[in-house]
Amino acid sequence: MNDGLQGKVVLVTGAARRIGAAIARRLHASGANLLLHYRGAEAEAASLETEFNAARPKSAAKVKADLLAPIAPRSLVSTALERFGRLDVLVNNASTFYPTPVGAIEGGHWEELMGSNLRAPLFLAQEAAPQLKKSGGAIVNLADIHGDRPLKGYLVYSIAKAGLVALTRGLALELAPEIRVNGVAPGAIAWPEDDQFEPPERERIVATTPLARLGSPEEIARAVHFLATAPFITGQVLAVDGGRSVFL
Repeated sequence: MNDGLQGKVVLVTGAARRIGAAIARRLHASGANLLLHYRGAEAEAASLETEFNAARPKSAAKVKADLLAPIAPRSLVSTALERFGRLDVLVNNASTFYPTPVGAIEGGHWEELMGSNLRAPLFLAQEAAPQLKKSGGAIVNLADIHGDRPLKGYLVYSIAKAGLVALTRGLALELAPEIRVNGVAPGAIAWPEDDQFEPPERERIVATTPLARLGSPEEIARAVHFLATAPFITGQVLAVDGGRSVFL
């Protein structure tokens, strides 16, 4: 598998687990070198780094950062340059997700959800842009179908992802023609590990998905890979949701 990433350097945020790890594996298998960002999943990030370097020496490095810290964007881009000498693709995957029903929303909820889902992608893109321009690179943002169709009880998250959709399209204009910017909007892929959705709600979600199943992290990774290497696509947000956004 190559598809245009051989020897390229990719920064994936939230790369240690779940969808982020699937994206990292897919892009590494295509020949890319990976900077694996993580916040708390030290063991998983180390395991992924070891796996990649065993397959191809010096092809991966892990880096810990809190994306809410103002210094994080510059630190991550600097690390990519120190370890690999270039940066070709930025994948803004890291996200925070939890309910914020009206009447219970606090300032901290706003700061955390907007910070991880919108502010961090913006400032990472801004910091990475000079390097991405050198190689005609790409940015892929992980949005959500609820950026267009809000999820009841998750108001701040939905607002943040709506902002990320707007950011994706806006950056496509701002950074053209050197950098392409696109997004992937997953539907139900992997249930939250903290059991936010009760079994009846999970059944309802699958029942209202035209393809009648959950998606897989690997299916999201395929879409990210496609957009990272598609030379004449920019400003698009691709729904990978089994058709659920058609139903909602």
